[in-house]
Amino acid sequence: MDRITDLDSLRRAMAENAAQPEGPARNARAERLLLEAERLNVPLAVIEALGHQLTVYNYSSEKTKMFVPFARLLRMWDERPEDFDAYEAHSLHWVFKWMSVGMLHQPHVPLASIERWLGEMEHRHRVAGYSERAVRSAEFYVAEHVGDVERAERAYAAWLAADRDPMADCHACELHGQGWWQAERGRDVEALELWRPVLEGEFTCAHEPHAVLAASLAPLLRLGRLDEARAHHLRGFRLVRSMESMRSAYADHVEFCALSGNEARGLELLAERPAYFTDEGHPHSRLDFLSVVALLMDRLAGLGLGDRRVPGPAGRAWTAAELGAHARAEALALAARFDERNGTRHVGERTRARMARRPSVERLPLGVRSPGAVPARPVAPAGEPSQETGGTAGTRDRTDTADRTDAADRTDTADREPDPSALLARARRLSDTLQPHAVEAWAAAARAAGAADGFALGARDRAEIADHEAMDLGPEGVDLFERAAELYEEAGDPGEALAARARAAYVRALAGRVDEGLAAVAGPHEEVLALYAAGGTGLRQTASVLTARARILVRRVHAAEEGPGEAVLAEAEAAVRAVPALVGDRTGEDVRLAARVAEAHAMLGELAEYRDTERAARLLGTAVEEFVGAGLPWYAVEYEARLARIAHHLGDAAGAERALRAALEHGGPYLEPVGRAQLHLQLAEVTGGLGRVAEAADHALEAAHWADEAGEGPTLGAWARHQLGGFLLRRGRWAEAAEVLESALPDVTAETHGDGAVVQTLWWLGDCLDELGEHRAAAERRLRAAEIARHWPEQRDHATLAHLAASSLESAGLPDAAEQAYARAGELWRALGDAPGLVRSLRARAWLALREDGGRDAARALMTAAAEECGAARDAAADDAARTLLTAELGATHRQFADLLARSSQGDVADGGGRAPVEEAVSALDRAIAAFGLLGPDALHDRTGAELAAARLEADLGLPAAAAARARAVRAAYRDAAEEDGTAHARCAEAEHLLGILAEHGRTDA
Repeated sequence: MDRITDLDSLRRAMAENAAQPEGPARNARAERLLLEAERLNVPLAVIEALGHQLTVYNYSSEKTKMFVPFARLLRMWDERPEDFDAYEAHSLHWVFKWMSVGMLHQPHVPLASIERWLGEMEHRHRVAGYSERAVRSAEFYVAEHVGDVERAERAYAAWLAADRDPMADCHACELHGQGWWQAERGRDVEALELWRPVLEGEFTCAHEPHAVLAASLAPLLRLGRLDEARAHHLRGFRLVRSMESMRSAYADHVEFCALSGNEARGLELLAERPAYFTDEGHPHSRLDFLSVVALLMDRLAGLGLGDRRVPGPAGRAWTAAELGAHARAEALALAARFDERNGTRHVGERTRARMARRPSVERLPLGVRSPGAVPARPVAPAGEPSQETGGTAGTRDRTDTADRTDAADRTDTADREPDPSALLARARRLSDTLQPHAVEAWAAAARAAGAADGFALGARDRAEIADHEAMDLGPEGVDLFERAAELYEEAGDPGEALAARARAAYVRALAGRVDEGLAAVAGPHEEVLALYAAGGTGLRQTASVLTARARILVRRVHAAEEGPGEAVLAEAEAAVRAVPALVGDRTGEDVRLAARVAEAHAMLGELAEYRDTERAARLLGTAVEEFVGAGLPWYAVEYEARLARIAHHLGDAAGAERALRAALEHGGPYLEPVGRAQLHLQLAEVTGGLGRVAEAADHALEAAHWADEAGEGPTLGAWARHQLGGFLLRRGRWAEAAEVLESALPDVTAETHGDGAVVQTLWWLGDCLDELGEHRAAAERRLRAAEIARHWPEQRDHATLAHLAASSLESAGLPDAAEQAYARAGELWRALGDAPGLVRSLRARAWLALREDGGRDAARALMTAAAEECGAARDAAADDAARTLLTAELGATHRQFADLLARSSQGDVADGGGRAPVEEAVSALDRAIAAFGLLGPDALHDRTGAELAAARLEADLGLPAAAAARARAVRAAYRDAAEEDGTAHARCAEAEHLLGILAEHGRTDA
């Protein structure tokens, strides 16, 4: 800390301390500054140091320390009010609000003392000539705290009726409190309407819209306005994250996580603020925090996760159940202290009600990364799609919806042991109709049969159980398929035995052993054809074997490293065509046969992609129609996704969108999370490419959510978050985009997504942070991106990022670093032959130089270099477009040169001290006017702006006739301007104003 020698140095030190982060360190320095102030022996220094101490205590977790410095200030005022200047006198009366309401939050302060302080505040404000507005506001908070609704409503009405004066809270804080009361009384819509000016940025302060964003979360959830709730959480949490004094607002965000199915994020929030569990400087905000901790832990326990390890107070490990019990007991004990002080049960009742709240929505996707996600309900791992029918990419083999559909099948067994015979019949019925959850049904039947005393499975039953278990295992089910074949033979069904062996051959191919699979299917293929011809097996079994062989041959086509030869394609096509040729027109007899034919058309479509994509699309479309027509829409999903890729390849974005939407619709509840994520991500890219950015953001959000559900957060989820951040950026939702991109950044890696994705994520994040005023952080992200791009063969991105980083460094108040970055960008622009980029870097460096002591000459030299580089590039331009662009850049450079010269002029123009630079500035403006003039009507506004700037300078130089002539020329230039042209009207108004001033001083006729 610098040595305090006088009041000015004390003030500088207090200003520096006020800019530090909230917390004990800032408070401790305020205490040391008070000691330094006392050594100065200047009463006002002590008064200001006490006021500074009050402020930092109020905006920290040590609010209880406020009472001592305030009492001392009040005593000094009563003894020597003349020691207070106007500002400190105002501050003393202002702080009465903090004290009266602040005492409410300290249960050891008697209610009678609070009422006395409220009376003291009312008396002193009346004596000082202030209105009752601040007093009635404080009275309202006292009344609502103890549960006196009638008094609270009276005080609320009086608060709004009283005149606003210098003692009233800022508009933002007042609206926060007023809206909070409406929400507390169950009037959520009215609350949000009151908060609207704060949320939209019309009224802000050091703690708003931070608190309003947090307070709005529960009302928005109750009203079902989920997109707004998500946005307010992402935007608001970013604001309160680093502010120690906002524990209650932080608690609102934890509560939001508990009520929106985002328990994992709630745990992350608890982990970020371990001190919030124990900080006792503000008991009421601790009560808020402990209440929502109990709520969150109860939510976890309700999901069966009471034993999960969770962050809690330091010193021991906690499970959710243990922390929930601890937080509940602590919260209720604190509430009891308040109620004992107040003589009511209001605080305890409100606390219990808050801890008992139920989720407003099962799961509200946020788009941000949540490691260790908490499931909304326990879900058994989904099995692989059925190999019997080829399956559908990304569809569930069993789902919660399907289980609900079959609730009737389970009702009879709810209160007794499952009936194996009934479960076997159900499983057979589901598999015969190709329902997605048939494999699970067979597993349930097997478990029931194994547990039932005296129940014997027949060979056919055991064969089907083994067959479906093998389907669930996928490539690892070869041996089990062989076992199923043996059991089918034992049951007297040789055709089904051959089909099982064919399935075993296919899963070999799935595992990459295509030749082995092809060899293994050859025997069953020949045998089943002979058996079918002899009437020894049915059409279904024969079609199953033929389909398995066709699949293997199609996989051989796809596996060809350098593309399949014509013979390989022809053999696969022949094998596929054999299936519909066998089935003929009998698809209406059996849903399995219909599925075989539909799959055959789909495989033909896949093969056609190697020759004719339009024909491939037609065949795939036919397959989709057949699956849907057979009542098997979930099998169409894989082929609709393929149709979307073909449409995209053909440039048919609308067709791609239709196919993807159909895939989501047809997959319905049977889609696996990863498949759903992929479809939503593709839709995000399609709709974003069509310019429907809000819709694209919604799809990217869904993609991120389902990728997390699938355990693909670090890969597919990271890419979805990357895309979502970009779409939010395009919508101007900077804070949300920054949260999402920062969440994505740890998982977007060069190894997984490519270094281009890393650079783009950092680039977008830098843009967001710059918009949010976080310039230093923006510069860090842009410099990281530039360092990666430095190694790329094409250096344009490197140059752009270096330039953007320089701009952020400049805005962050780091001129030396900014100068270096602009210089580096200039070198890159020069190497690229990009004259506009080079010129802009030189102009930026010129302005930086002007701010340095003695930097005028360097600034002039840099701006001169910018003009010369631009002029030379324009003269050498090879085409009209480049020449036009460089002419505009040259005009802008001369205009900026003029501004720089005018600002660097010394002394009063009238005494000659600064006349030469101003005259030179007018010349530079004339050059700018000439350049803009070459561009015609497109640069009219630029030209007239330069004319008016020159006119003002000429007026300062004592050349009224020249100034008036320029102003009249501007007025004439807009004679035919359109009524709605705001710039034209502004320019004309400025010209008229200048002419009026000149006429008023008798320097010219208007």
